[in-house]
Parts: sequence; C-alpha cells; structure tokens
Amino acid sequence: MTVSGPDLKAVLWDMDGTLLDSEKLWDVAMHELAAELGGVMSESTRHAIIGASGPDALAMIFGALELDPTPAALADAAAWMNGRVTELFSLGIPWRPGAREALRTVRASGLRTALVTNTERVLAEQALDTLGREHFDVTVCGDEVPRGKPEPDPYLRAAELLGIAPEHCLAVEDSPTGSAAAEAAGCAVLVVPCEVAVPVGPRRVHRESLEGIGESGFAAAWRTVHA
Repeated sequence: MTVSGPDLKAVLWDMDGTLLDSEKLWDVAMHELAAELGGVMSESTRHAIIGASGPDALAMIFGALELDPTPAALADAAAWMNGRVTELFSLGIPWRPGAREALRTVRASGLRTALVTNTERVLAEQALDTLGREHFDVTVCGDEVPRGKPEPDPYLRAAELLGIAPEHCLAVEDSPTGSAAAEAAGCAVLVVPCEVAVPVGPRRVHRESLEGIGESGFAAAWRTVHA
C-alpha cells in the first residue's frame, strides 16, 4: 500500500510535543519566567499554555499571576523567554518516540510536507538544525501569520504555500490547541498526545505514538476521517 493514495497529498507537522520532546524544555522556561515575574506557575496554567502562540501564552501567564500586561512588560517577558529557550535548545532537543522515522517515511513517500508551528521563527530555525530542513517543503511559524493556533491561520498558510487544499492534508498534532487549529482549517488530524489529553472529534484520529506507524498508517488516518 502506498501512503499517498489519490486524495491525501500532504502531511503538515506540528513541532513541539509532536516531532520534538521540547515541551519539557518550554516547561522549564515557563516555570522560571513565572518566578522571574514574582509568582508560581500552576499546573492548570501550564497545561492551558501547551500549544499556544507566544503572545497567547504570555497573556495567560500574566492573567494567572494577576499582573498588568502592559506592552513593555510583555515585551520584556517575551525577550526573557526567547533567550532562555534558546539556551535550553542549544543543549540538545530530544525527539518524540518514532518521530524521526515517521518524518523519513513521509518524505520518502512523495507526499508534500510542511512544518507548522506556533513557535517563532528564530527558535524554529534552531530546532530545524535537529529536525533537518530537508524533511519539509515549507515551514510556517507563529510570528508569520496574523493569528496563531488555535486559529486556523498557520495551517491555511501552509496549505497555500504548498498549493494544496486543506481537505487533502493530514495534520499531525499533540495538543488540543493545535488540533483545533488544524481542524478549523479543514485538515484531517492525526492526534498523538504528549503532555495533555486531546478530546476526540469527527476529523481526528488518535494514536498513542508515532512508533511503527509505517506508510499505511498516514493513509489510514486520512481515510478514517474521510470515510
């Protein structure tokens, strides 16, 4: 069986928590940022932030800590966060189970591919040193679209750059935020949860891990949504 089939034409990959086990690094930075701001990051706030864009994440942190989200304060927090995550990424970013092999499988199949992340370009470029730029035809980052996930903008932009309608795309996601964005864009969604549970949905197929997915697994996920 071939992965591509007549209708599945592209696989759109989320990054943090899907391909790379980088949410744990973001977790370190988020907790440290909360301490820098004079507070403590609660578990509920951290879970709510997973998959969010930078501006949305900072807004949630400021709200949870009851801080005044002035433009200057948000800018300072964003600069601190980017600097700390850069440091953590430089120490090495681990892969999610099966992700490296899954990337290679899809690339070898002839399907078009995109990296679609809420992470800003400067950090995504650092992560691409681990992922390998050769695995993606296009990359879309959170600071390159009007609205980040959970809005559909990143996925719509990726489909536009590929020249492929969203209904012919399968997004691979780990979070409720990312899954909602892909679904709103019109993509089928292969959900591989990482840090938090992801609700079921009519356009979502759940899988515990990317390990052993093989070529047929991507086609099967797409067909299940479009059955």
